[in-house]
Amino acid sequence: YQALLGLPEHTRWLDVPSPFDSAQLAVRVVPISTRRDDRARSLDTLVATIAEQFRRARGNYLAFFSSFDYLEQACARLRASCTDIPVWAQARQMDEAARRDFLGRFDDAGCGVGFAVLGGVFGEGVDLPGRRLIGAFVATLGLPQFDPVNEAICARMQARFGQGYAYTYAYPGLQKVVQAAGRVIRTGTDTGCVVLLDARYRQPQVRALLPPWWRIAPG
Repeated sequence: YQALLGLPEHTRWLDVPSPFDSAQLAVRVVPISTRRDDRARSLDTLVATIAEQFRRARGNYLAFFSSFDYLEQACARLRASCTDIPVWAQARQMDEAARRDFLGRFDDAGCGVGFAVLGGVFGEGVDLPGRRLIGAFVATLGLPQFDPVNEAICARMQARFGQGYAYTYAYPGLQKVVQAAGRVIRTGTDTGCVVLLDARYRQPQVRALLPPWWRIAPG
């Protein structure tokens, strides 16, 4: 942000630590490929991971995907293969009442998996403390589309800062991931889990963009 805002190098800044403890959140990586060409092959593993986690600790979960197409594929596969798991999904068009109904499924006594789009209305500004939400799944790195507009921005950022890919794709994508995962721990007494569904989360340059208070399980 300092560079993008054109602030001078000597600008003072403050890094505020998280108010939460790493023991509150269990984070793990499932090393599958969620790239577009590989999604059909990895879908069964992805769905099995969601089902395994749900059956290990029953409760309310959010599962985030980079697009409605990907969301709908995963949701349909889970519904077909795991009929014991309640599932509901964000629709392409939702009015305020439909949004309230979606969030209303996340009550203290409920359990199931809500499917949502990463970077959408349910990935930010949603407060589901306690048993209302005990975990989140995040598939992909949330990278913006590789299109002519973003590629032009990338070229400009590369020329200006020498980090075109980071400024155009990595930083915005991982910001959405962190926002979505942040729905899980909302108070000092909350506990829960985040499952990162993409092998690229093992890469050091990706790990460096995740919150330092996260303790990602080895493996």
